[in-house]
Amino acid sequence: MDDNALIRIRHVRKVYLMGEEKVVALDDVSLDIYKGEFVCFLGTSGSGKSTFLNMVAGLEKPTRGEVWIGKVPIHKLNEAQVTIFRQKNIGFIFQAYHLMQSMTALENVALPLMLKGVPKEIREPAAKKALAQVGLKGYEGRKPNQMSGGQQQRVGIARALVVKPKIIFADEPTGNLDSHTTKDVMDLISKETKENGTTLILVTHDRSIADYADKIVTIQDGNIINVEVKGKKNETA
Repeated sequence: MDDNALIRIRHVRKVYLMGEEKVVALDDVSLDIYKGEFVCFLGTSGSGKSTFLNMVAGLEKPTRGEVWIGKVPIHKLNEAQVTIFRQKNIGFIFQAYHLMQSMTALENVALPLMLKGVPKEIREPAAKKALAQVGLKGYEGRKPNQMSGGQQQRVGIARALVVKPKIIFADEPTGNLDSHTTKDVMDLISKETKENGTTLILVTHDRSIADYADKIVTIQDGNIINVEVKGKKNETA
């Protein structure tokens, strides 16, 4: 384990209580993730991969263990502190897009900047630039119901990129897309995060999506069973 890694996950365990039954979602998981790395959590439904993402993003607290981003102990932050940290450092791309239906593409992309208190004269040009980056120049005034699934996901990507986050979390970002649009979206996500030096953590069940990553972390029954780093021999956990 490397204390110089951007994200350090140490002996994380997550147990849920389902009535009187204890369900172990993650079982003593440790991992290092480096600045600018594209890491994919690969696993079937129920493997623990989304729980892993939630732990790292501070959306849930581990039952036991530690999650560090830089020098910040995410596992120790209260809800208000972790919300502020996410606003400053993290972007999200969701499977279901999570766009505001009453807002235009421009307004959706500008929303996280508005929440940070960025004035309109700065946030709107930034949102316009982000939309152009994802191939949606001219779509600024369209609402989600006037766009295809692929276009909506591009708006979601622009919204994540506009705040220039250190880390982007993507949870099954192509799950609602056809195979052709999936390739376009993955090419875009990979290109933009590489150019910006952004650390990308993506969750998927699809090996073809995982192949875009620098590091593939295979999760099964709440455990890391394999770590595959491009250009290196596989490491079995």
